[in-house]
Parts: sequence; C-alpha cells; structure tokens
Amino acid sequence: MGDPLDTRAAQASEVIERLQREYPDPEISLDFSNRFELLVAVILSAQCTDERVNDVTADLFETYDGPAAFAAADVDEIASHIDSITYYNSKAGYIHDAAEQIIAAHDGAVPDTMSALTDLPGVGRKTANVVLQHGHDLTEGIVVDTHVQRLSRRLGITEEERPEKIEADLMDGVVPEEHWKNYTHWLIAHGRDTCTARNPDCEECVLEDVCPSSKLDHAVDLADGSEW
Repeated sequence: MGDPLDTRAAQASEVIERLQREYPDPEISLDFSNRFELLVAVILSAQCTDERVNDVTADLFETYDGPAAFAAADVDEIASHIDSITYYNSKAGYIHDAAEQIIAAHDGAVPDTMSALTDLPGVGRKTANVVLQHGHDLTEGIVVDTHVQRLSRRLGITEEERPEKIEADLMDGVVPEEHWKNYTHWLIAHGRDTCTARNPDCEECVLEDVCPSSKLDHAVDLADGSEW
C-alpha cells in the first residue's frame, strides 16, 4: 500500500474527499468574539498551541476591550498577561503596535485586504489569511501552518518547503479553490488526531493506502526527508 495517485491534483482530491468524510464540520479552534480578538489570537498562536492561546485570551480580552485599550496599554503590561505564550515580549509589541496602526490608519477597524493586513506589525500571510477567512468571510489563499506544511509534504501533495512557497504551489491547480479554506482545517484535524509529527498512527490512518510516507511501506518521511 502507500501508493499515491498519478498527479498531485488527483492526490489532493483524494485526500480532501476522505478527510471531508472524517471531519464534515471543520472549525477554527481559536476563541474570539470579533475581528480584532481574532487578529490578536492568531498573532499569539504562532508556535504556540491553540489551547494555550484560548486559556490566555479568556482573561486578556476581559482586561483589554478592543484596539483602543491595547494601544493605550504599556507593552510590558500586555506582556505580563501573556507570559505563558511563546515569544510573549515580541507578541505584546506586535499587538500593541498593530492596535495603534488600526486606530490611526483604519478608524479602529481590522482591515479586509491582504496588503493592509500584512502591513500590520507581526502579521504575515498566514495570519492575514486566517483573519480574512474567519473575520471577513473572504478566502484569498490557503493557511499553511505546521500541520499543513507537514502533511502536504508527507502525502506527496507538494515538494515545496517554505510556507509561502507551499501555499502558492497548492493554489496553482493542486487544491481546488472551493476547498482552500477547509483544506487547512482538515489537515490540522488529521495532523492532531492521527498524522502527528513524530509518531503518526499509520495503521489507523484513512489515508495510509495512498500515502507515500506510510511507515508500513516506506522508509522515509517526505515531510522532512528523515528516515522512520
């Protein structure tokens, strides 16, 4: 087993079809009640678990209500509320400065374009894609987090290594546009439940028979080129 389909587009289509059955109602796992809270949560989520972020933002959003409150706060004060988050000092600065910029340049509203979002401190394409998709209901690209990066390579859907290169490759006739948003959620769910980074459960995987990295049939993990 472990034989991928003939083309990357066909492989992606098969993966999507199977994961869609496994996870029929995929959702974002970050907690938020408005667009600015979503932006803050996604900034905090970089190299940090969503569970940890949700624990922190439950109190953070009670303390600071909107961009004006974050902009008025001292950066060190914000940092003290998020010090269990990875890179909390840098992220406190990003959030404070993004809030200031949103007030000064966007009348306090989170912008709805890729260019305006990526102009904000601490916001790259991944964060901007999440905010567009879940804050503005606009899908311009594919969110490539660590799960999407790992599984897209492991499953033979892309050979690109960097997130922005992976996104561009997947969007170029590999993943159908109507699935750009949920492709991320399906791979995140599968990556958490079954296809983990260090010890994927290939015996119980619904994709094992089409996976070119299956431990049952192959010696190398295409996610990073390492041997099992």
